[in-house]
Amino acid sequence: MEIGVNYTPRAGWFHSWLDLDLAAVESDFRAIAGLGLDHVRIFPLWSLLQPNRSVVRESALGDVAAVVDVAADQGLTVHVDAINGHLSSYEFLPSWVITWHQRDLFADPLVAAGQRDLLARLAELLAERPNARGIGLGNEIAQFASPSHPCRSRATTAQVTDWLTEHFATLARIWPDGEHTHSYDDSLWFLDEHPFVPSHAIDHGASTTVHSWVFTGVGQRYGAGHPALTSYARYLLEVAGGWGGPERPLWLQEIGAPISHVPVESAADFARDTLLGCAGMPGLERVTWWCSHDVSRGQADFPELEYSLGLFDAEGRCKPIGAVVAELVPVLRDAHPGPRSNTVLEFDVDPVTGTGRSAAGPGGELFDTWQQAFSDGEVLRVRPRPQPRS
Repeated sequence: MEIGVNYTPRAGWFHSWLDLDLAAVESDFRAIAGLGLDHVRIFPLWSLLQPNRSVVRESALGDVAAVVDVAADQGLTVHVDAINGHLSSYEFLPSWVITWHQRDLFADPLVAAGQRDLLARLAELLAERPNARGIGLGNEIAQFASPSHPCRSRATTAQVTDWLTEHFATLARIWPDGEHTHSYDDSLWFLDEHPFVPSHAIDHGASTTVHSWVFTGVGQRYGAGHPALTSYARYLLEVAGGWGGPERPLWLQEIGAPISHVPVESAADFARDTLLGCAGMPGLERVTWWCSHDVSRGQADFPELEYSLGLFDAEGRCKPIGAVVAELVPVLRDAHPGPRSNTVLEFDVDPVTGTGRSAAGPGGELFDTWQQAFSDGEVLRVRPRPQPRS
């Protein structure tokens, strides 16, 4: 298993892409490698890479290449997210898809053409770098299609399928050996009306990605300190594995300890219990903690939890949670698939629309049953039971 971290630059946060300081990046990567981690996931901003639909900036591409090369010097492999419009509650959409130029991010053919150009240029750049592993379409870009988003893209499920198919075909054509993925929050698994559906997670990309955040429901229901919080990441992996089957690789791409539901003094224990609970999950090939560094208090107006999610603080000092993750690296790498119960929890779902997937959410009886069994030392399987369409 590979163990890494989502890279949040210590100096300047993601605004640092405006005036990249490679010495600062090198210092950050040296500290990350010092914990024994082997990879980083990086997030160049879409609005800086492609300020106009027909303009992909050469200097911005050069910055991405330079960061990947610095990572290589520290022995780190790199996954590059490309169409980054959403990071830590802020949106970074280029001007050609907002306000007077408002366009659907998934259904508009002109937007798709621009995105395709950007992906092609990045793939050409990264394919020749041996420590570059693959491209992600964009950090939780599916959230722009959520019914709750204030500037929602209203693509249908069929249009999302076409969008994913087109972009992964572009990446495969230019960089066939790359491990390309896309990401989403847990709404894909549990929100009946979301146009991104579980089949998108298991049919597109080199692996099924999982983002585990206890503030999306489980924390509100159970409260701080409840074992449901530390078992939630494993539950999401079981759900994803149930959809994808035993041959589909899994990547726990984001897992963090938000102070909204995990007190600071409990963060290290939360990390230990959560990661040990995921160890031995069949098909789990990679774990990537969110995130490397706390957001500096010099950056205003972030949600409070964003200022404390790092393995390192804003001055670059390793926190207790960073020490715990470093301690667990060899344990996770050496973990083998552990015993699982023959008991299967099933739920009825339409395989095309995803209707019925809400039954598996953290507010339902299925999760309660699974979580209680997990607390008692039994790992139940979770599996959708597809229903024929009428």
